[in-house]
Amino acid sequence: MLQRTTFVGGLCLLAATWCMPAFGFDKDDRDVAGAVYTMTNAAGANSVMVYDRLDDGTLKPSGMVSTGGSGSGSGLGTQGAMVLNNSNRWLLVVNAGSGDITVFDVKHDRLESAGRFPSGGVMPVSITVKGRLVYVLNAGTPNNVTGFVLNNHGQLTPIPASTRALSAPATGPAEVEFSPDGDLLVVTEKGTNLIDVFPVERSGLLGPRVSTVSHGLTPFGFAFGKRNQLFVSEAFGGATNASALSSYVVHEDGSLMLVTGSAPTHQTAACWSVVDKGGRLTYTTNTGSSSISGFHIGAGGELTILNANGVTGATPAGSAPIDEAFSNDGRFLYALTASVTGISGFRVGPGGSLHSIGDVVAPAGAVGLAVR
Repeated sequence: MLQRTTFVGGLCLLAATWCMPAFGFDKDDRDVAGAVYTMTNAAGANSVMVYDRLDDGTLKPSGMVSTGGSGSGSGLGTQGAMVLNNSNRWLLVVNAGSGDITVFDVKHDRLESAGRFPSGGVMPVSITVKGRLVYVLNAGTPNNVTGFVLNNHGQLTPIPASTRALSAPATGPAEVEFSPDGDLLVVTEKGTNLIDVFPVERSGLLGPRVSTVSHGLTPFGFAFGKRNQLFVSEAFGGATNASALSSYVVHEDGSLMLVTGSAPTHQTAACWSVVDKGGRLTYTTNTGSSSISGFHIGAGGELTILNANGVTGATPAGSAPIDEAFSNDGRFLYALTASVTGISGFRVGPGGSLHSIGDVVAPAGAVGLAVR
């Protein structure tokens, strides 16, 4: 399981200084179409690694920027450790070790820190933003979510009385995310097999938590599709080839209606989940199998696996893929790998097929992935 993954890497990383010669920062004739971000999560000094995303989807390392905080020094076992807002103006990053959030102003060619702000709890591991409203998931004891307002200068102001507890002091929380309309906030609890839904009031405060037992064991990463469809990966405790993906419809009262229960990936430790912009495709990264499983989404949220064996895309052998994210235009899917310590890129083909476009090196212990 993720918490037991051993992180290795051939990168020179000392005192938060990345050895640039390992990447080759030569000029490239191809146009820069966007950027990809991950973070070192280093216990001493956390930093964001920046990669130029070229027009053909390939990546080139572009530099690193300190968050000013510290990471945990090991895998977080969560999804959403860093997130871009809808306009791609702000990048928000958790510092699990120092218990705070760094906000970066995203410039065309660089990141500028707008500030660092206490997370409202211990060990922030996931973050979500909708308009000006931000909620942070804190995995330290006791587990909670806490709300903030993001202003035009990148400052986070705590919302008074916004902190809400999860179902128990220690639940193994995996992710927090707003529904597309911002009316609901969802959290997955790995340790209790619960999916929590909080109604979001106009004030930004949360209503009473509604907890539903996950259809499959170890609910982990999740993503919303169209019409409040929710797709939740199920790691089943890391059991070999036992992973699955379930789909639900989330009602405004916080209740869940199961659509497809535990559609098997036929792979191991499906933990991260994404949905394409059109709401027709969803993918899980299978950390124990070094693979990505794709599913077609029906109009009602029904799931149909794209490949009978569950392997729609493959990352390097033993690479342990974790976080994944789409490019803004949906043409490319990227997966961060924990053991080989890199980022694997794929072009999304007809019918949801994935075609490798190569890998770049990432620092050992890197977590979180955001793409623009």
